[in-house]
Amino acid sequence: MQQRQFIGGIASLQRYGLASQRRTVATIGSFDGVHLGHQHILERVVARAQRDNLHSAVVIFEPQPHEFFAKTSMRPRLMRLREKVSALFDAGVDKVVCLRFNAALRGLTADAFIQKVLVKGLAIAHLDIGDDFRFGCDRKGDFQLLTNAGQQNDFTVANSATLLLNSDRVSSTRIREVLENNDFALASSLLGKPYAITGRVIYGRQLGRTINVPTANVGLGRYPAAVKGVYAVQVQLPSPVNDKADKLLWGVANVGVKPTLDEKDRPVLEVHIFEYQGDLYGQMIKVVFLQFIREEKKFASFEALKAQIQQDCSTAKNVINAITKAVNEQSPVC
Repeated sequence: MQQRQFIGGIASLQRYGLASQRRTVATIGSFDGVHLGHQHILERVVARAQRDNLHSAVVIFEPQPHEFFAKTSMRPRLMRLREKVSALFDAGVDKVVCLRFNAALRGLTADAFIQKVLVKGLAIAHLDIGDDFRFGCDRKGDFQLLTNAGQQNDFTVANSATLLLNSDRVSSTRIREVLENNDFALASSLLGKPYAITGRVIYGRQLGRTINVPTANVGLGRYPAAVKGVYAVQVQLPSPVNDKADKLLWGVANVGVKPTLDEKDRPVLEVHIFEYQGDLYGQMIKVVFLQFIREEKKFASFEALKAQIQQDCSTAKNVINAITKAVNEQSPVC
């Protein structure tokens, strides 16, 4: 197994590529969500690299190209950069190359991108791309151009057909639509894993403590989340904090801007973990979404908000009890 490496920018990439003693099997894309379709491509990349004793790499962009062009109205992300990089490494790749999508990168022609990124940067031996991959400011970057460039620069190219699930395309766009409808079972099927948000717990206003409902807050950054509202959730804590690694923790979470408290410019995930006491500040937690409870809304007073929070906790516990009962009934009796 090769050593994992995160490479930021074309300059760093070219230094890595020129110094590398092995060539690379790679793929390129946004990889938002690292869903089932992405995982199939990654499996092929990793398998070929291991077979030929080469590096395996994924090239991603930050911001994603559509975000660069959108400027203001951006569609939700399925995962933030840290989560994406972690998921890509978990899929087995050796190198994650993150290119800053800016005016300079946007201005590269398809031929220049091939030479700077693939040939001089990655020392590419084989490239596996999705069937909808396009690149270059001249709009000439496609499978045929890559194939021609490969013949001239000694690398091969594979065009991966889009993965279908029940005759429907598996894509990040579709998963966003499914999550907007709060269909977490279908989202899990498309993602190949339950939908979750992972992040570091930050300091909030600590108002939850005043009503005996302390919350762990996770900042969501500048990009909108794929879910919004109040949910029943499962929470996974890092093993040094959770002394029983197999213990399941449950809670209720809100994703939004907390309009009652006029925090409209600070989207956040806040989760109250049932029957848990401890300091989570600075810790990474994973929040798995189980079922939608209600939309976020502005209440007339803090007292009305408190009453609704108690109701949300009760509703979430009923949801969780029903889920655990169903799981136990399906488990084989030993």
